[in-house]
Amino acid sequence: MNLLKAIVNLFRFDRTNWRAVLLCLLTAVVFWLFNALNKKYSTNVKFPIRFEYDESLFSPIENLPHQINVNVNGTGWELFRDFVGFKLPELTIPLERPTEVKKIVASSLTPMLAPQLGKLQINYIVTDTLRVQIDETDTHRFRLYVDLNNVNFEKDFGRTSPVVILPDSVELSGPKSILLNLPDSIKLNIRANRLDQNFEDDIEINIESPYIKRNPPLANVIFEVGDVREMKCAVKLLVKNPQVVSSISWPDSITCTFSVPVKRLEEFGRSKKEMLLLLDAKSEINMPKFLKMPNFIELIKMDSIKIISNP
Repeated sequence: MNLLKAIVNLFRFDRTNWRAVLLCLLTAVVFWLFNALNKKYSTNVKFPIRFEYDESLFSPIENLPHQINVNVNGTGWELFRDFVGFKLPELTIPLERPTEVKKIVASSLTPMLAPQLGKLQINYIVTDTLRVQIDETDTHRFRLYVDLNNVNFEKDFGRTSPVVILPDSVELSGPKSILLNLPDSIKLNIRANRLDQNFEDDIEINIESPYIKRNPPLANVIFEVGDVREMKCAVKLLVKNPQVVSSISWPDSITCTFSVPVKRLEEFGRSKKEMLLLLDAKSEINMPKFLKMPNFIELIKMDSIKIISNP
């Protein structure tokens, strides 16, 4: 019985005693923490990196590495600061000839990075290789054109005017190799459903590479919409280099179907006589091209070319 009372009395503290116990525990934890943080440790730390080069003369072709994994040695305080993210140093890697550098063996960076880490010491660099793709910056101007394949109209409505693009070209700046691989003209994609009124909108000039700067980034596209009629007519065919395939007799004309504004039907009647189609027999793609097609009409369909073999 006396033993039971002794155990109960052991846990019978008043509020002042509990405060004293908690204060002692807190003091012990703080003492242990400070002692642990003053010791030396080794661990892997991912440091942000930045490549230093003349950005007015050179541009990255693809995303450059943004961090490097380094095994470092330092006190608990220093490592705790880095892991938490306070004042995490950004390591700078200078590139004197950025277009000539394709990859960097990370271990070779130790002498360069060590002075940037303050009191932390580099044991070794965990990251194996940094791959870099940088090219000279160049600037070119490209013509703009509109793709209307994703535009449809209400019944008996269609485009009744030429497409106006303001401005009609864009200046692109960025890696020279990317600019040289771009087509001569940049396509503007328009999506519109069941149009029955004039169209005007600012269309973004989309370039796949995020490292290409556009000036301007948008182009204003305008065209009129109104009543149209489908009209068929035979367009005279001119064949270039017909002797290439001497065994073939080419047709004199091809039947085409056009969308014609109602208000310009009379004008179309006069101009259709002057329309011409040119076919190059040497070309691998035997699709004729219009030479004299009024800009107020739109081609809907072209009949296939019926080729007659000579006996």
